[in-house]
Amino acid sequence: MDVNQAKQEHLLALKVMRLTKPTLFTNLPVTCEDRDLPGDLFGQLMREDPSTIKGAETLMLGEMLTLPQNFGNIFLGETFSSYISVHNDSNQVVKDILVKADLQTSSQRLNLSASNSAVAELKPECCIDDVIHHEVKEIGTHILVCAVSYTTQYGEKLYFRKFFKFQVLKPLDVKTKFYNAETDEVFLEAQIQNITTSPMFMEKVSLEPSMMYNVTELNIVTCGDQGESTFGKMSYLQPMDTRQYLYCLKPKPEYAEKAGVIKGVTVIGKLDIVWKTNLGERGRLQTSQLQRMAPGYGDIRLSLEVIPDTVNLEEPFDIICKITNCSERTMDLVLEMCNTRSIHWCGVSGRQLGKLSPGAFLSLPLTLLSSVQGLQSISGLRLTDTFLKRTYEYDDIAQVCVVCPYTSNES
Repeated sequence: MDVNQAKQEHLLALKVMRLTKPTLFTNLPVTCEDRDLPGDLFGQLMREDPSTIKGAETLMLGEMLTLPQNFGNIFLGETFSSYISVHNDSNQVVKDILVKADLQTSSQRLNLSASNSAVAELKPECCIDDVIHHEVKEIGTHILVCAVSYTTQYGEKLYFRKFFKFQVLKPLDVKTKFYNAETDEVFLEAQIQNITTSPMFMEKVSLEPSMMYNVTELNIVTCGDQGESTFGKMSYLQPMDTRQYLYCLKPKPEYAEKAGVIKGVTVIGKLDIVWKTNLGERGRLQTSQLQRMAPGYGDIRLSLEVIPDTVNLEEPFDIICKITNCSERTMDLVLEMCNTRSIHWCGVSGRQLGKLSPGAFLSLPLTLLSSVQGLQSISGLRLTDTFLKRTYEYDDIAQVCVVCPYTSNES
């Protein structure tokens, strides 16, 4: 922390100290072999040392607490606390004392003073104390500006300032990946890495969805009637370790059928991360709004609402297709079905589906039959817009497992 002191002699002295929790004392054990010249002397000294753990004197970790010896590191999301004291070092009464504390960042200047009213007078050897708190929300250089103004007993008005400079570091590295399902579901994978030098207890990692989505957390393993985190009961993240969190987002019913949800850039939500370090210091980090580029479906989107996982060989099975008009014009659609080597369509090809306005959809039940066993691909659908004479081809729409239901018993 850099301090710029005023050159003029003042009646008041300003002291600023950062408030942090103490840490466990770390001792440096000195040992030797029993056959060495000191013998058991070092061991006896460690056993008599009040700072060591009885029965485990050679461990570096002691059982006493030590006050901070330096300013330490401040990480984004933590609360910066500071103690400010103005002491009257003179032998005269000082009047109209005003203490002001501002925090200057690269983008703004914040007033952190608990009180902006002046103190009427301050007698010799007396002091004015104040404690300020601020949740750090920016990375980079921060300057704490402490200003003191007062009036001497002779009516002279004096003023001085001190500057305290410190850096705010990044505690976590957050990376996100989006996976678009065949439906309108979106899967979000959040990779969170601890880039500090101490372990973190991850108290909460949640996704606050935007107004268009509902979110389901996929980081819970269900055991009976209770759910347990996939990371266990003690959710510690060691330095430089990375952890993956997974979430599933579904559009709310009132937005699911709107073209704006399935096209263009969509706001997903923001991550809310809460952690604790060392002796319980709390930190919180909230990301900006996450955005994903939704997949482009062209003019017409074809998806499956109902399809069986397994079907019997040479037995008809039903599927339900959902056809959505993603364009900005009305379409007049005709459905054509082309058989493949293994999948055969049951029904009339070339039938009229009627007009479909922009953003509208229709559900279309269809029947198929497979003549080949194994994992078969459903292909061969054609949609033709009679207005523009444009044909849209859909192959490899989905896959089904075709099994033979018959078994033979040989005697």
